[in-house]
Amino acid sequence: MPVLLSAGRTVWMAHPDGSWARAITESPRALPTVHQGGPRRLWVLLEDVLDRLITGGELAVHGARVTITPEGQATLSRGGWSATL
Repeated sequence: MPVLLSAGRTVWMAHPDGSWARAITESPRALPTVHQGGPRRLWVLLEDVLDRLITGGELAVHGARVTITPEGQATLSRGGWSATL
């Protein structure tokens, strides 16, 4: 009988502020086990983006206004959402 190996996946996210998240799954359709640390919970932020995409049908950045400072800092905003790059 052949031995089947699982096609697991690992996803890493990191931010310069020291935040990180690692999600591991043993099969493509299984829910991942998530480990995260640092000042922000990156996986929770990703889930928030996915929830908005699923429930609203689009990402917050679609149709956002952008403000760019003379120093080159860009802030995108739409409704109550904003992100500074």
